[in-house]
Amino acid sequence: MRADPTPLTARRNGPLAGRVRVPGDKSISIRALILGALAVGETRISGMLEGEDVLNTAKALQALGARIAQTGERKWRIDGVGVGGFAEPKGTLDFGNSGTGCRLALGAVAGCPITATFDGDASLRSRPMRRVLDPLERIGARTLASENGRLPLTLAGARDPVPIVFEPPVPSAQLKSATLLAGLAAPGETVVIEAEPTRDHTEKMLAHFGADIRVEDLRVETDNRTGRRITLAGQPELVPRPIMVPADPSSAAFPLVAALLVPGSELILQGVMMNPLRTGLFVTLGEMGAAIERLEERNEGGEDVADLRVRSGPLRGVEVPASRAPSMIDEYPVLAVAAAFAEGTTVMRGLKELRVKESDRLAATAALLRGNGVAADIEGDDLIVHGQSRPAGGDVVTTHMDHRIAMAAIVLGLASERPVQIDDGTFIATSFPGFVELMQSLGAELS
Repeated sequence: MRADPTPLTARRNGPLAGRVRVPGDKSISIRALILGALAVGETRISGMLEGEDVLNTAKALQALGARIAQTGERKWRIDGVGVGGFAEPKGTLDFGNSGTGCRLALGAVAGCPITATFDGDASLRSRPMRRVLDPLERIGARTLASENGRLPLTLAGARDPVPIVFEPPVPSAQLKSATLLAGLAAPGETVVIEAEPTRDHTEKMLAHFGADIRVEDLRVETDNRTGRRITLAGQPELVPRPIMVPADPSSAAFPLVAALLVPGSELILQGVMMNPLRTGLFVTLGEMGAAIERLEERNEGGEDVADLRVRSGPLRGVEVPASRAPSMIDEYPVLAVAAAFAEGTTVMRGLKELRVKESDRLAATAALLRGNGVAADIEGDDLIVHGQSRPAGGDVVTTHMDHRIAMAAIVLGLASERPVQIDDGTFIATSFPGFVELMQSLGAELS
């Protein structure tokens, strides 16, 4: 049952200052749970994001037979069942708002000879699943019940999974990952060919757990881009390995942009993941003139991380190429807020994938800006923002149950002329538990 809406208001105050670590990366946390559940033996995870998306994924994996327990603050233990070893759940697997958890678990279940029903909240039910089901059905799974390829759906896993060669129709790390997770149970080699590289956390973590996986760069001759060919040898015995979850760059984006926009601010964000396939926002903000400095660059748990020092300062409008979208797909709402304060026009190209997120994020982002006095246009799949020195603010933003729209609106309210209110802050906890308290600790005025 959905909790009562919790409105939240952000208003201008003094500078933001402090040193903080945002919660662990959601993509890594969910993948660590799933691969730990598919390993044989005990996997220990530290730095886990304990947001609702991750917790709902953990509950679903428990229903599939994995033993999962919290052992301390952001510390978890998983006793896995092995590849193909999931048990048939007694009830429906409820993923709440987690598209990542649901789609990746569909892949993991597709390689097991069991039947499971997948469901989620109203937002997740509205999101398409057909693109994920297509490669899973080629591997041997069957969709027994679904309305228009959406949740709730019932999937019968493959009794004799077969390896496939799959070329995703759109750049999508979730689509790629679901296919690879299903391919774990198939004999021979499962191959995914990407025309455009997407975040590679699944490939790195599969290798971390002992899978035989190869990643090769491919030149796409038609438009001189570099794609990737990922080859996974099936039926491995995954070996438990400890996982240290780095701080989530998608979550770090909100205090980072707030610090850029609120005059006099200076923050240090600790241990933020610097995987090149996740740093599109930082690259773009650098092109806009943002003062972002990397400190103490290092490697933790197979991922590059760094502390980021951020100082407020002027920004300028830029053109963001469509090729950058996979590396920052979740950060466009808060980038649009930064663009609203920049001098000149910012053009963000190729945002089709935003239309099938927790909300139609493309439309929701434009509405967020327009409601607060910022000129914004949508042309095809492009978002065009006409910046100004300080937007008026003053709107009550409809979040559409979307945590990233909610947080982007809060960031705008911290630097706009008038306060900005969101209709419901409840869903922020899906990816960033403690967001309000963290921002308040830095000096933000939220109520």
